[in-house]
Amino acid sequence: MSTDTTASVSTHILDTSIGRPAGGVAVTLAARGGSEAAWVALGGSATDADGRCKDLPALPEGTTHVRLDFETETYFSKKQAEAQQDAPRVRDSGAFFPEVAITFAVTPGEHYHVPLLLNPFGYSVYRGS
Repeated sequence: MSTDTTASVSTHILDTSIGRPAGGVAVTLAARGGSEAAWVALGGSATDADGRCKDLPALPEGTTHVRLDFETETYFSKKQAEAQQDAPRVRDSGAFFPEVAITFAVTPGEHYHVPLLLNPFGYSVYRGS
């Protein structure tokens, strides 16, 4: 929840290769107060069955930049293993992008919903509502 002195962040992931939410993806949140400041890890969560992270940590006062790190390799490796139980292995890796890091600027008092559209060979993000 944002306040007059802090921003807030939420996210969700849609696996566009199957047209469904991506559940079980680990997401970590980091913040900094200024482009020259060091990143501070705030904690993380994992997406639920609807692909949403509902319990990301609150941003500290003075945050100007936020980074969301999505651990996609485990998600795609699991999907690949499930799909290939009865089929020969066709690739060496579960994901071309083993992780996705999204960095964006924030303003106190604003809420930032940052969805990730994901597939094994690409991704896109945008500021949602």
